[in-house]
Amino acid sequence: MKNSILSFVAAFLFVSAAKADRTDLTNIENYLNNIKSLQAGFVQMSSNGGTAEGKIYISKPSKIRMEYVSPDPMLIVGNGDYIVYNDQELDQITNIDYKDIPATMILTQKIKFDGSNLKVTDFYKDSGQTSVTVEMPKTPNTKPITLIFDNHPFQLKQWKVVDQQNVEITISLFDMQSDVNLGDHLFKFDKKPAHSAAKSKRK
Repeated sequence: MKNSILSFVAAFLFVSAAKADRTDLTNIENYLNNIKSLQAGFVQMSSNGGTAEGKIYISKPSKIRMEYVSPDPMLIVGNGDYIVYNDQELDQITNIDYKDIPATMILTQKIKFDGSNLKVTDFYKDSGQTSVTVEMPKTPNTKPITLIFDNHPFQLKQWKVVDQQNVEITISLFDMQSDVNLGDHLFKFDKKPAHSAAKSKRK
């Protein structure tokens, strides 16, 4: 499970391919670009049966914090320059480059599906959900990431990734709040984080 958490590299469950209308892609771009910050609870599930949960904080550009609760107490903090992965149980710290984590696409100030930096490889839409699979052609060693949105109201609900061990990981968000004021301390790594790990369970 910890190896799965360490890597965010991604690909989507196979779905029926559909040609993405430019209007749909523009709506997704606008939605993501209009989010300046968010916080949410999350549940993480992997195809090998692993589960975890915690809380996520995002502040654009490029800042992220993910707090995992027991039985896998872990902390991921990105301050805009690098990302720190802290296995608190083993007291191990690893630095990760942003370019190695496709999910950091969500953290960019300006998202544009231009086919050069971000290329749409799969798209699916029905009455309830929209999903888009995106790859980064300029970083060919990075696999795609898929974002899943609820349509009513339009809101990011999940992303799906596959790690280096070919384990598929699904991050599902709940109780999401957008454009909230987040303190800078959240994005500074501290082995004793100022903000305690989320303890609430999904309702």
